[in-house]
Amino acid sequence: MQLEALRRFCLSFPHAEENLQWGDELCFKLGGKIFAIVGLDSVPQHLCFKCAPEVFEELLEREGIRPAPYLGRYQWVLLEAIDRLPVPELEALLRQSYAMVSAKTKLKRPKSGARKKSRKRQR
Repeated sequence: MQLEALRRFCLSFPHAEENLQWGDELCFKLGGKIFAIVGLDSVPQHLCFKCAPEVFEELLEREGIRPAPYLGRYQWVLLEAIDRLPVPELEALLRQSYAMVSAKTKLKRPKSGARKKSRKRQR
């Protein structure tokens, strides 16, 4: 997967935002919480994301994938290159990362059918 395709995919999730942090780390967030990080200054560009504990262990057995620095204890992996995995598999893993962050994020959503406050009539 190329960087621009990865960027479009991550931003296609509801309420997803991107932010440049820590120098040249492109962070994809939901409600202020990160679900994926791309190292723009690394060659090749690396990618970090959160995964389920059983998936974390499976991914670490593959070449070019290791625990993410500072985040590995929270089941984040680092792909040494964003094209390390086939696109369908990478998309599924990013969806899973987004879903795990989404489950812990409380976004304020308007109630359906909410009405504007009406002013009291003056007599």
